[in-house]
Amino acid sequence: MAQRVVVTEYNGQWERAFRREAGLIKQILGDNCVAVYHIGSTAVSGLAAKSVTDIMPVVKSLAAADCAAEAFERLGYEYLGEFGIAGRRDLRKGGDERTHHVHVFARENREAIERHLAVPAYLRAHADEARAYGELKKALAARFPRDWDGYCDGKDEYVRALEARALAWYRSQKG
Repeated sequence: MAQRVVVTEYNGQWERAFRREAGLIKQILGDNCVAVYHIGSTAVSGLAAKSVTDIMPVVKSLAAADCAAEAFERLGYEYLGEFGIAGRRDLRKGGDERTHHVHVFARENREAIERHLAVPAYLRAHADEARAYGELKKALAARFPRDWDGYCDGKDEYVRALEARALAWYRSQKG
């Protein structure tokens, strides 16, 4: 059965879920781990979101991260490899009712890392944008309750424009 598309109001438990899982991920990755970031909508206080914690570990070596695949699987993750995006390792936890989505990047992949950090930072700084994005997600979830393609397609154009605004803002903040 396909995962349901459920968007709810912000839940303070999401930050605690991230911290708990980030600690486990750091243990698995050990010295290879440079940082672990909370990304995606659950990282933005007040933003309506699916209850899936998006996490981005940054590592020294993707090959070394691949060696940890079995440890991640013991923790309940599917280790999917690049899964369509070169330079990333994709992991999911929770089966059809996914609870966590992990995107691992090597530290030299600054463009991908910056892209994943820019959007939540931008939304935290622009409450009106966060509110509009949350409303769009709720409307799409109501329209496509079991249709992930429909839900994602409905967000695609908006998210591309949001990401462009977020990256321009994020880069301007860095100097």
